Amino acid sequence: MALNLHLLRLFEAVARHQSFSRAAEVLRISQPAVSKGVRELEAQLGNPLLERGPGGVRLTEAGRILLIHARAVFSAEQAAEDALDAVRGLRRGTLRIGASTTVATYFLPPLLGAFHHASPDIDLRLTSANTFTVADLLLRRELDIALVEGPVDDADIHVRSWRDDELVFVAATGHPRALVPQPLRLEDLRDDILVMREPGSGTRDIAWHALQRASFTPRRILEVSGNEAIVRVAAAGLGIGVVSSAVVADQIALGRLCRLVIENFSMKRTLTRLSLPNRQPSPATIAFDRLLDRAAHPEHQI
Repeated sequence: MALNLHLLRLFEAVARHQSFSRAAEVLRISQPAVSKGVRELEAQLGNPLLERGPGGVRLTEAGRILLIHARAVFSAEQAAEDALDAVRGLRRGTLRIGASTTVATYFLPPLLGAFHHASPDIDLRLTSANTFTVADLLLRRELDIALVEGPVDDADIHVRSWRDDELVFVAATGHPRALVPQPLRLEDLRDDILVMREPGSGTRDIAWHALQRASFTPRRILEVSGNEAIVRVAAAGLGIGVVSSAVVADQIALGRLCRLVIENFSMKRTLTRLSLPNRQPSPATIAFDRLLDRAAHPEHQI
């Protein structure tokens, strides 16, 4: 038989104060209501819990046993309330973030640092994977925040734009394509090896669709899993890399790579935020979403 927690609370108050009147005063209800509630609990359990007399009330053996468990129940209740208060106040909890490789490596670090500075007691967990995997993890409710660089078409996922990014062609500074006047024609790259991310990567999907819209199909593609590998392969002169401008900014500044400007052609994309409709976000999720709002424009500095 399930215990009635309201009646149990009345009993615990009477036992703690050894008085019906004092329990009624603390609980801010009438003494007859307290007496009636304890009698109902005794009837439900089939055992007397209190001995009533001129000197007050005393616990029966059944009452002493029940009081031990009642205190454990209300202690657990208080602990739960305290834990939830801590979560609401961002003093405890875990924020699980999933992001496409480019976003995780080049866009999120300053945001993670800002969030940790503001809420150091929240544990951060970052999963870096391709767009398909991030979307799958979100559907399995294993992420609180999801950011991707590729298209997502799933009726169970809400997609909203976050910020823009540009994909560029890059080559080693000594590559033949880098040594001729710019801009080039897209057709000039027909016989070059294009170094691209693997299928399933958002960068790969966006670049491939842009090339197809321009009726351009490269004759040779070297698929590489990871942006850093593309940068190194391109810097070694093996081919022409296709990556986010954020990935190669440092290498271009150092003179190890150069951007190839293509006439009348660009590859721009919108990085997106994924969420599940009707899923209530945690306070930590809401706080991180605010950071994402502030960083929605490339010129913003955290």
